[in-house]
Amino acid sequence: MKRTIIAIASLVVIEIVAGGFTSTQQPTPWVAPEKNAKMANPVKASPESIAAGKDIWGLQCQSCHGKKGLGDGTKAAQLKTTPGDFSKPSTQSQSDGSLFYKISEGRDDMPSFKKKIPEQEDIWNVVNYLRTFKK
Repeated sequence: MKRTIIAIASLVVIEIVAGGFTSTQQPTPWVAPEKNAKMANPVKASPESIAAGKDIWGLQCQSCHGKKGLGDGTKAAQLKTTPGDFSKPSTQSQSDGSLFYKISEGRDDMPSFKKKIPEQEDIWNVVNYLRTFKK
């Protein structure tokens, strides 16, 4: 019993030293499957689409990602990973299909929005709105 407690304590110490419990730990790169990444956005980036995406953003995304997608939302500090800055080329260079996939499927702190935003057109509208965050 004593050896088990010592072994568990040792593993906890190793995890802390290795950074496993830090609040800013970054995930491994998130790459959408090729078939999803190649999906074309069927919704034209019109003023109406962007306005619809902005409305959804305000309700579903802004609390973590911030008003302008800078990763500075009111809930961002509570996450294990930083939401990231969507104005950076690393996000803006991703295909619309990749962004649609990530919003739909989620990963780690990023929840799946398939049920919260059930209409695919609305997710595409969010993708169109994300494009307005370019620096």
